[in-house]
Amino acid sequence: MSRRWGKPHPDRRDWPTYNEQLVVRGEFFLDPTPFERWTEELATMNRGKRGGQYRLPDSFVRWLVIWKQFLDYRSLEGLLRRFAALGVIPSTTAADYTTLWHRLHHLTPAVRLPKYTDLEVASDGTGLKTSNAGEYRIFRYGDPEAKQRKHLVVVITADVRRKKLIGIEVHIEGKGHSESGTAAMHVQGATARGHRVRKFFGDGAYDTYSMFATLGETGTEAVIKIAQNATGSFRDSHRSRGAPRRRAVREYRRLGYRSWADLKGYGRRWPGTEGIFSAVKRKFGENTVSRSPRGLVAEGYQRFWAYDELREYGETRVPGRIASAVPM
Repeated sequence: MSRRWGKPHPDRRDWPTYNEQLVVRGEFFLDPTPFERWTEELATMNRGKRGGQYRLPDSFVRWLVIWKQFLDYRSLEGLLRRFAALGVIPSTTAADYTTLWHRLHHLTPAVRLPKYTDLEVASDGTGLKTSNAGEYRIFRYGDPEAKQRKHLVVVITADVRRKKLIGIEVHIEGKGHSESGTAAMHVQGATARGHRVRKFFGDGAYDTYSMFATLGETGTEAVIKIAQNATGSFRDSHRSRGAPRRRAVREYRRLGYRSWADLKGYGRRWPGTEGIFSAVKRKFGENTVSRSPRGLVAEGYQRFWAYDELREYGETRVPGRIASAVPM
């Protein structure tokens, strides 16, 4: 039982179910179910296609994205050679280094939204390193690219109750949308696809007029930490679009941070943001190996997409109750 602000926090996690989900995730790597319609899928992909024909179905390529988080392209080639020998995939499959690189390197599979429709989401950003150099190498020889190197920024939006991603956006530091702009697009996208986003949790980076306006349009309750210098006065937000934020500012000032956080459940945002960041970096690391900007963006995206697929695989096969936003 951990403590936050001096208060005991009971762990309501269903440990037997969660433990089994973690074990079952390992079955994914030898489960051919995702690409069992190999011949039919290839026939559809190659229908009307001129030139060379696809030899690997898209479902199989997405399956290989998970493997790619642990193996390089040449190791993947050897893996597929052994799978063909064992009859897991057709023996006529030819997947060399070049084919695998072209199919996987720039791939950004779409995030599958959950089947349940009511969402309570949180959004935040983190960074991945764009260098794989070791600490000793930098210490001994220096880092000639230190001034030019930028971090890879990953912004995610996820359901806080199930740690289910609903959106991923990756860009080179300084070249992408703001965190609030990205989160607004994720919320709008989920709403457009028939989901009801009831609450949105965000830190001070999301305290913008446009973010509050977007949440107002989608009927989403904003649980966003207000900037310290916000006044909530009419002069501070004279336009009508500023009304949702103005009301939030006044409530925040009236209650104070601690009371506001308790009332709104602000701490519930952690499982949907930091919980996922921690899990991805512990499992796949935080160093990237791609060199081109496009490759770096795809690599960062694939890393978070792969975690979401593995998590969904285990949860689907070992269903459990929805936890009340406890760290997982």
